Amino acid sequence: MQLLVNIDHIATLRNARGEGYPDPIRAARVCEEAGAAGIVFHLRGDRRHIRDDDVYRLKEVVRGRLDFEMAATEEMLTICTDVVPELATLVPESREELTTEGGLNMKTVFDDFRERVVPRLQEKGIVISLFLDPVPDDIERAAELGAEAIELHTGRYANAESPEDARKELKRLRDGAELAHRLGLTVNAGHGLNLKNLGALVENVPHLHDISIGHALVSDALFYGLKTTVGKYIGIMKQAGVETKSNQ
Repeated sequence: MQLLVNIDHIATLRNARGEGYPDPIRAARVCEEAGAAGIVFHLRGDRRHIRDDDVYRLKEVVRGRLDFEMAATEEMLTICTDVVPELATLVPESREELTTEGGLNMKTVFDDFRERVVPRLQEKGIVISLFLDPVPDDIERAAELGAEAIELHTGRYANAESPEDARKELKRLRDGAELAHRLGLTVNAGHGLNLKNLGALVENVPHLHDISIGHALVSDALFYGLKTTVGKYIGIMKQAGVETKSNQ
């Protein structure tokens, strides 16, 4: 299991003033030096946080796993196949949303992904991950499509209003992870995770490889510092008795 840090909101803060700082590339370096195994970024169509030049600079400096989160538009496919990150995580994207609100509907996108998207990414040797809710049919279609990985959407678990709801969501995630693993898919996870809910996730959901955390980690870093905060999240993983990896 390894922690990937999403640095989108470092860029959000920079863009608020347009003065060039804080630099998300510097943040990426700090995160890796603190033990993160890699960096996640989401280049959106409206460029609300990460921008094109950030993407190319990240490719140059990130030593660990670089995860390009993206909608499967022609524009993003062109940029992704030019940059050639290790991993491309395909997500649904709506201009009006504040953050990604759910997983892909595989029944809707399957034919398009099979014919237009997957061949272009795999031709460049880019590992494909699909952002999915823990829905068996979607996970089975991901395997049929030829994706190498899925990222389980943990938002419903993270936003559960009661302990009982959280337990139900953990079971869905656990079942989804078991199914994906049986089908030969790498199991990643992310969305809404923080210092309070990460522990139960890693203790109860098996086969997790990449854990992507961004907004909460960046928010915590305002109080603890970025290096210390990365260490806190990795510490939770270690407390769960799971072997963690970094690029150090």
